[in-house]
Amino acid sequence: MDWTAIDLTLRLAALTTVVLVLIGLPLGYWLARSTWRWKFLVEAVVALPLVLPPTVLGFYLLMAIGPRSPVGQLYEAVTGQLLPFSFQGLLLASVLYSLPFAVRPFAAAFAGVDWRLVEASWCLGKSRLQTFLRIVVPLARAGLLTGIVLSFAHTVGEFGVVLMVGGNIPGVTRTVSVSIYDEVQALNYAAAGETALFLLGLSFAVLCVTYALQRRVVVL
Repeated sequence: MDWTAIDLTLRLAALTTVVLVLIGLPLGYWLARSTWRWKFLVEAVVALPLVLPPTVLGFYLLMAIGPRSPVGQLYEAVTGQLLPFSFQGLLLASVLYSLPFAVRPFAAAFAGVDWRLVEASWCLGKSRLQTFLRIVVPLARAGLLTGIVLSFAHTVGEFGVVLMVGGNIPGVTRTVSVSIYDEVQALNYAAAGETALFLLGLSFAVLCVTYALQRRVVVL
C-alpha cells in the first residue's frame, strides 16, 4: 500500500477543504441572497467543473499557471519555484475543481434560512457578522456540513485534473488515485486492490459519519 500517496492525498484534501470553506461560505451566501440580474453567470462559472471534462479543465489550468503565463511568472518571481507539477499547483487545481461541491450546498443551505430571523437580529442591534455567525450558520449547519464533506471526499478521489496539473511525482504530487492507476498499469493488481480497498473504507466511513451528524442536527 502506498502510504506516501495516502498521506499526500489526505493533506491535499484537508487543505482544499479549508480553502473552500473560506471561499465558499461568502460566495454561497452571496449566491443565496443576491438579486443581481446577472448572477446566473457566476453560478454557471462555479458549476462549470461539474460538466467540464477533467482533462480540459486541467489543460487550461496548466496553461494559466505555466512558466509563460503572468500567474506562473509572478509565482516564480516571488517563490523561485514553478507552480505546475508542485503541491501548490495541485492545491490550486483541487480548489477550482471541487468548488461547486462546496458552494452549491452552501448556497442551498443559506437559501433555506428564514430571512425574518436575520432581520430580527439586525433590529436587535446585532452586526451582520454577528448575525451570520450566531443565526445563519447554526440554521444552515446541516447543508454546510454536507458541502464540507463533499469537498473533502471529492478531492480524495480526483484523478484527471491532478494528473494534468501535478503529474506523477512520488511524495510531491502523486495522489492515491494516480498510485492506483500506476499499479494497474504495471499489472500489480494486489497492491492496487489494497489501496483501493483502503480508499473505499475511508469514503464509506466519512459518509457514515456525515449522515449520522446530519441526522443529529435535524433532530436537534
